Amino acid sequence: MTQDTARQPLPSPATPARVLLPAILPALVVGVLASLLLLLVSELAEQLQSVLWGNLPDALGVGRYSVLWMVTMLTATGLAVGLVVWKVPGHAGPDPATTGLDAPVLPPVVLPGLLLATMLMLAGGPSLGPENPIIAVNVGLAYWLGRRLLPRAPGRVWPVLAEAATIGALFGTPVAAALLISEALAGRRTEGPLWDNVFAPLVAAAAGAMTATLVAHPSFDLGLPPFGQPGWGDLLSAVVIASVGALLGMAAVRAFPYVHGAFARLRHPMLALPAGGVVLGLLAALGGHLTLFKGLDEVGELAHDPDGWTAGEFATMTVVKLAALLVATSCGFRGGRIFPAVFVGVTLGLTAHAVVPAVHPAVGVATAVLGVLLAITRQGWVSLFVAAVLISSPAILALLCIASLPAWLLVTGRPQMQLREDGRAIR
Repeated sequence: MTQDTARQPLPSPATPARVLLPAILPALVVGVLASLLLLLVSELAEQLQSVLWGNLPDALGVGRYSVLWMVTMLTATGLAVGLVVWKVPGHAGPDPATTGLDAPVLPPVVLPGLLLATMLMLAGGPSLGPENPIIAVNVGLAYWLGRRLLPRAPGRVWPVLAEAATIGALFGTPVAAALLISEALAGRRTEGPLWDNVFAPLVAAAAGAMTATLVAHPSFDLGLPPFGQPGWGDLLSAVVIASVGALLGMAAVRAFPYVHGAFARLRHPMLALPAGGVVLGLLAALGGHLTLFKGLDEVGELAHDPDGWTAGEFATMTVVKLAALLVATSCGFRGGRIFPAVFVGVTLGLTAHAVVPAVHPAVGVATAVLGVLLAITRQGWVSLFVAAVLISSPAILALLCIASLPAWLLVTGRPQMQLREDGRAIR
């Protein structure tokens, strides 16, 4: 045995199958319940949205997406969410500017108010998605129920199962959850092989994904023109666009503490949230109704006709949506940043295609989404995954992997779009 070989650490022993098997049933239950809660909140929000943005303006004889109605509805949404944050027990959880996908375990009293604030936000039009608050609710419920029904199980397992299950349900596949968990475990000291550590979370993610697929049939493919074999021009486009997307996202990240601080000076949710609603309404008047809501349905509409808007219109939507994401997160609306960041990336990629028609829309969209998500989420694997699933072409993967390298150099070590409780940015 050589000296170098002797210095190598011994591999961690694998976990016996008899230890992993009892985790399957709890993981399946958590996966199904977490997915059903996400689907229920999403469906209720869609029904309320159809009333607020369809039935009500029609009955009043007001244009559904007129400037007057958009400003009115977003201001009213700020008032409604502000009332929940002010009066409902638990105040709808912590400041959303201080939270990410890795949710804290919240007391059960907080969860109803957080669900209500999330549903109102989704229906009212602010540019945020459901991921952060729904993960937080599922983590709180799983921890509370798990500790009572299976008190001998380690308490730390329930948040991991709930996070994996919710991410699997959000994307309709357990792959995103596996990538996210693997990335999180890379910075921790764990016992046993990687697959032993992700076994139960993968079961929960698969159960969540299958439940969402069977009930709601989610799809993220934008249906852009098919992309063939990449060439040198595609490689150059991918590197440049991903880097521009990362820089654009970092501009919002840099502004985040200042915008959050401006709303924090109002010192009350019934002031900060309506004020944020007014600003969001004015931004919607500038960017158009497609810049409202979380953005997933809206990017589908844009992708069906990538040549249907001018470069100026795409660029305006890009800037407006990014500003709306920044304002909505800063003023106190409960929501996540992934889906609106995807919208920003899609419109940025379509801007590149409109300016330089030689840029394939699939290349522009995928690499711009990658760059923006790297800056906003700082999650490399998840950013690659989301960018890839938008384009149904295996050939895009190589371009994304290469384009991620310069984009990551631009964002790594920089402030994140998440604040400490004192309002300072996390690095």
